[in-house]
Amino acid sequence: MTRASPKSFQIKSYGCQMNVYDGERMAGLLEAGGMIAAGSSGEVDLVVLNTCHIREKAAEKVYSEIGRLKREDGSRPMIAVAGCVAQAEGAEIPRRAPSVDIVVGPQAYHRLPELVAEAGRGGRGIDTDMPLLSKFGALPPRRRPGPSAFLTVQEGCDKFCTYCVVPYTRGAEVSRPWTAVVDEARALVDGGARELVLLGQNVNAWRDGDGRGLDHLIRALDRLPGLERIRYTTSHPNDMSEGLIRAHAEVGTLMPYLHLPVQSGSDRVLKAMNRSHTSASYLRIIERVRAARPDIAISGDFIVGFPGETETEFEATLEIVRAVNYAQAYSFKYSPRPGTPAAQMENQVPLELMDERLQHLQALLNAQQLAFNRLRVGGRTKILLERAGKRAGQIVGKSPWLQSVHVETMAEIGQIIEVDIAAAGPNSLAGIHAAAAAG
Repeated sequence: MTRASPKSFQIKSYGCQMNVYDGERMAGLLEAGGMIAAGSSGEVDLVVLNTCHIREKAAEKVYSEIGRLKREDGSRPMIAVAGCVAQAEGAEIPRRAPSVDIVVGPQAYHRLPELVAEAGRGGRGIDTDMPLLSKFGALPPRRRPGPSAFLTVQEGCDKFCTYCVVPYTRGAEVSRPWTAVVDEARALVDGGARELVLLGQNVNAWRDGDGRGLDHLIRALDRLPGLERIRYTTSHPNDMSEGLIRAHAEVGTLMPYLHLPVQSGSDRVLKAMNRSHTSASYLRIIERVRAARPDIAISGDFIVGFPGETETEFEATLEIVRAVNYAQAYSFKYSPRPGTPAAQMENQVPLELMDERLQHLQALLNAQQLAFNRLRVGGRTKILLERAGKRAGQIVGKSPWLQSVHVETMAEIGQIIEVDIAAAGPNSLAGIHAAAAAG
């Protein structure tokens, strides 16, 4: 049975920054085909659930969301499930949720318009292939980049941490070619982006055919006229090269911020996770990075309650947090992901104990983040204005250290202005526009 071609769409992205980027690219594909983005799923023709498979019960949450996608008259929009849950579940999704019309994995979303057309003809579009041919060549040019724009340079992961599904849902590590990355970066800057955030599951594993690493790419992007800021995420300690560390000291556009997950402070747990680094080797990297850029903000990821984690091993995690003194961090309870080695391990930690440990860890991390924010009070810094604030005349910008800064100003979104930091909270700063104050 055929159905009317969808004219409007909504994309709901969950999870990491890579998913946000993928959502933006899918929106560009649909807009290039003449569809219009809608703000609400109430009367929209197509809803794309761009899913994440990292957290516990990710698939069940997707099925729950599918069940809620009904219009006021009881009918449903066309439904597409994209992203990592789509890759992991595949054809099981429409078997469990017959209202789903399209299933498309993260390496195949460039085919979304074709799959929408197939669903419109009464079929069901499913594509979870991981083709060797890069999808990026099939994507249309980016439209309307914001002041800060994501730019994927690397996808996939070869590390096979025992708790992680990414190698199975995103595939092996693949680096985009040098010319393709630089050309897209130039187009984004020409379109108005002032900052580029280089993305990858292991972004610092990026290599081109000539053996050049991420540091060489950053130095090339630094020469683009109009580009003011460069960031990159997420990194793996094993790929933190000396050249990349030197770039933090020598490249002015590279912001003083590094997200470098450690996951645990216990060497036994790290080995069981297959992290391929130790707490000591991680701390040596942090020491070298801080020697190169003393004001750098360090961010990290932590998992508590990994199978077999003892109280002493959890204390080792607290010790590494104290040693590093993080500016920001993300912390989670371990959750078994189907198909991963850790899910089969013995000595799974009780949920109540994980809750207790997570609260203890987050209290320490939150205190460190607030202390780092307070260090900025009384100083002057430049912020990139990115979006309107909640109050009239207020704009929210980002500091070099990735803090949100609220400021009342007549300046426009996309400008970089100097602000005096007047106050700090746990999650943001308040600033006064230096030029306005001087006037």
